Order: sequence, then C-alpha cells, then structure tokens
Amino acid sequence: MHAPVARRDINIASIAAAIGAISAVGLGLALSIPLLAFELDARGISSTWIGINTAVGGVATIALAPFLPNMVRRFGAGPLLLTAIAAAAVSLLTFKVTSSFLLWFPLRFVFGAALCVLFVVSEFWINAASPSHRRGLVIGIYATVLSAGFAGGPAILSLVGTTGWAPYLSGAACIGLAAIPVMIGAAGAPSIETESSGGVLSLLRIAPAATLAAFVFGAVETGLVNFLPLYGLRRGLDAPQAALLLTIAELGNVALQLPIGLLSDRLDRRKMLLGCGMVGVVGAFLMPYLAIDGWAMWATVFITTGIVAGLYTIGLALLGARFDGAALATANAGFVMLYSLGLILGPTTVGGGMQLFDPHGFAWTIGGFLVMYAVVVAGQIWRDR
Repeated sequence: MHAPVARRDINIASIAAAIGAISAVGLGLALSIPLLAFELDARGISSTWIGINTAVGGVATIALAPFLPNMVRRFGAGPLLLTAIAAAAVSLLTFKVTSSFLLWFPLRFVFGAALCVLFVVSEFWINAASPSHRRGLVIGIYATVLSAGFAGGPAILSLVGTTGWAPYLSGAACIGLAAIPVMIGAAGAPSIETESSGGVLSLLRIAPAATLAAFVFGAVETGLVNFLPLYGLRRGLDAPQAALLLTIAELGNVALQLPIGLLSDRLDRRKMLLGCGMVGVVGAFLMPYLAIDGWAMWATVFITTGIVAGLYTIGLALLGARFDGAALATANAGFVMLYSLGLILGPTTVGGGMQLFDPHGFAWTIGGFLVMYAVVVAGQIWRDR
C-alpha cells in the first residue's frame, strides 16, 4: 500500500520541477525580447541591428540543441537545469551593465543557450515523468504554465517599467525562483543510460506530424504576436484596441491548453493535430471578412490562437508516447530546434506577406503555414492507413 503513494509523491515533485523550469523560459523570453529591444533603441541602435541581435538567441538554440541529449546523460537533468537558470538570470543582468553593443552578441548567445537548455531538458523531463494515460493532461498543464509565463513577461514590464534596473532585477528574480521546484524535484529527475542511436533529423522523418507541429506553432505564434496589433491598426483600430486584440488571442492560449491536453488522452493525437491545423486555417482565412472591432473577430482570434497552440501541447504528448530514453531526449531537441526555426522564419514571412498584400497578407500567410501543415499530417495519416 505504501509503494504507490511514495511513487506518486516523487512524480508530483518531478513534474513540478519541469513546470518550474518552463515558467522561467516563458518569463525569460517574453520579458527579455521587448526589454532588450527598448534598451538598444534607447542607445540609438537601428531596428535592423536589434533584429539581428535578437536572432542570435535562435541561432544558439539550433547550435546547442543536438548536443543536449548527451549532456543530460553525462551531467543529469537537475544539474543542467540549475546551471541554465543561473546562466539565464546572470546574463539578463549583465546586459544592463554591458555598454559595448558588440559584446551583446556573445551575451545574447549565452542567454539563448541557457533558455534552450531549460526548454529541451524540461520538455524531456515532463514527458518522461508523465504517466502514459495522463500524459496529455500533464502536458496541458505544462503548456498552460508556459503560456502564462509568456503573458507574465509583458505584465512585469507594465508594472515596473522598461528603464533602470527594476525590470532586469525583476526578470532575474522570477527566473531564479524556478530553481526552487527544480531542487525539490531533482531526486526524481529522469536519466538517460545509453546514447541515442539516431540523430535529430532521423527522428524528424519518423514523426513528422509531431515535430513539424513545433515549427508551425513557432512560426504562427510569433507572426501573430508581432503583427496582429499592427493588423488591427491598419484596419482602423486605435492602439489600445489593437493591444486588446492581442490580449484576447493570448488568453486563448492560456485557456485552451488544459482541455486540449485532456482530449488528447482520449482521442487519436495525429487526428487531433490535423483538426487543430484545419481550425487554424478556417480562422485565419475568416479574419479578413470579419469586422475588426466585433465579437466575431474576438472569438475568432481567441479560438484560432488557442487551438493552434494545441499543436505544441499535442505534438509534445505524441513524442512522449512514441519515444523514450535517449530517443525521447533527441526528439525533444528536434522539437525545440524546429520551434526556434519557426521563431526566426515566422515573423519574416508573415511580415513579408503583410507588405505584399496590405493588410490581409497577415492572415493569408498564417493560413498558408497551417495549410502546409494540414497537408503533411493528412498525407501521413492516409499513408499509414
């Protein structure tokens, strides 16, 4: 009678550790990107160079992610997460005291690498610690916390401002707090006993529906966050109304991940991924035909953004059901690499589409990403029949 209770306690602490780590990722990304952009702009750096410097964080993720499965095997998930939390907090503070813009490039690489470790290792941890019959529920909670972290970053900036030491100290403190659940749950951290027999690219070929979900989510999410307010402005909203439209979209992310995760424990996950893609297609292509300030538009952006974010939740759960051990760590690395590629390519493509077909190219480009994904998943399901 006592063994199951002990095991459940360890699992709860272990899951809390992974969720604590991802909260640091969400806050770190959502707070640092606008804060550092404001800092550079105040120093007179051009928007082009600000964009290039920001992209270095994505480059760090792509460069480091393939090596993380072996790093977890050698050093352990707990020590890696604690090191990454410390590196992220310290490097965020270091930006403030580094006057040379040239030094911001290696500093941004270190910060991006730390967030990459938190992302990959916490995803591996949550998947390995989740019981198979509740994996969708646990990852739904995980994704909800990540979405809340993304919302929390701008909220902190709105409270403490974007100048002086306050936003840097607040951000570093929030990131540092993630170390508490990691230390508590470190004893239950999953381990990797052997090296993976395949690389990231081979696992992408094995599970394209799950891994490409990360790319499409990254591209659509960042394209939407960057350009939905501008889309609202160009269709006649004032600045507060355009900001409200983005807030409604982000609330969809937070609200829908738990029910999506619960459903994924009961339904075919690949068919759910196809369904999420198709709902996103319909929502994106509806936007140009809806009144920009009406309830129908609000409902559409809420549902579309939340359902598309389900690509992340379901894709991660599908990886956990498909792989284990070193293969799972490698698959999670590939997942994060593709997500990072989406972060880089999404805003560029959506911005270009909006420039070519102003303003509705915004919605059409997002719809195009989702059409591409739906075709790939439908093809895989049809082939496997």
